[in-house]
Amino acid sequence: MGVYRSRSAPAGPLTPDRLTAVELPRTPLGRRGYRPEDVHALLHRLAYEVRERNRRLDLVQEENRRLKQALRTWQSQCAATRRGGG
Repeated sequence: MGVYRSRSAPAGPLTPDRLTAVELPRTPLGRRGYRPEDVHALLHRLAYEVRERNRRLDLVQEENRRLKQALRTWQSQCAATRRGGG
């Protein structure tokens, strides 16, 4: 699924600073608040970026677990070799 973008959505990755600086255009006279399509576009974009960051974080955490396990195995093998006199 692609990202729904409005004309007022900021380009590039969303950072906390950029999120607090987002200014949504006001609705035309006679209506109060923000235009629903702009709010929905921003929410969809936020959801997409959070999903992507969570996915990448999961991958990094899994790689970290694999590396830690490989390091423990290697350290155990080195310790066994030293104890064996080699």
